[in-house]
Amino acid sequence: MPEAVRTTRTASRVVGWTLSTLMAPFARRFIAGTALPDALDALARLKARGFSTTVDHLGEKVESREETEIATGQYVVMLKALKERALDRNISVKLSQLGLDFDVELCAINLERIVKAAEDVGGFVRVDMEGSDLTGRTIEMVLRMKRTRLTPIGVALQAMLIRTPEDALSLIGREIPIRLCKGAYREPARVALQRMEDVQRAFISIAKRLLTTGLRHGIATHDPWLIEEIKKFAAAQGIAKDRFEFQMLYGIRRRLAQSLVAEGYRVRIYVPFGRSWVPYTWRRIRERKENLMFIVKHFFVR
Repeated sequence: MPEAVRTTRTASRVVGWTLSTLMAPFARRFIAGTALPDALDALARLKARGFSTTVDHLGEKVESREETEIATGQYVVMLKALKERALDRNISVKLSQLGLDFDVELCAINLERIVKAAEDVGGFVRVDMEGSDLTGRTIEMVLRMKRTRLTPIGVALQAMLIRTPEDALSLIGREIPIRLCKGAYREPARVALQRMEDVQRAFISIAKRLLTTGLRHGIATHDPWLIEEIKKFAAAQGIAKDRFEFQMLYGIRRRLAQSLVAEGYRVRIYVPFGRSWVPYTWRRIRERKENLMFIVKHFFVR
């Protein structure tokens, strides 16, 4: 092996070890362990506190058919395990785990297998949104899977993307439940809003439209101002608290989440787990500087 290659690999291992060491304290709060039993235990604890849950097996951007088949099999096993433990049979999936990056038809086969498994156990599949380069293909795949109004599949949309209001209308027309979030990826101005106040305005506008559809959508935010605006709008429109749900990430704004449950709102916690926690955590920090400040702040705030 050439010396330059050996040096590069050694440097990569050192960087990887350093990152994992530095991020471990954060990961322990925001990720429910590395194995499925860890996640199941966390889900059970959340259920006992009145929360709904969705679970995500970390990993994305796979590069081979074999990796996609492994990821697909893991989600099928997860759905069966959730049923056995009498937990929410609700999972979140990134389509780059299933091959969307390099083989659309393979991704379709894998996703169809997962959706079928969800149908078999009375579950639900939420397709997560990734970078804007995959947005169109992700939505197309979800529309392709939604063969009847009862097909248990929904998708996440990012309020920061300029295309999202139009996407929301298209999905509403097909009766596809939406998880609306602000968006965490760093995107160029040609496709995404850049100022946080603009993102907030877009979020509240889209959220109000979702709440009036009669479908049960997810309003995914930790922003107290946005949450209060949604609560006031729903009350003014006579929209019952159980006709939508707030959604939050595992380990973040725990007191706020619990207070919403106490007020009678449905709150779903997004629970990630898996051995890919280092790249997952690093991407969240790297994508936007606000993520690092948010994590540091809420590491000390319960």
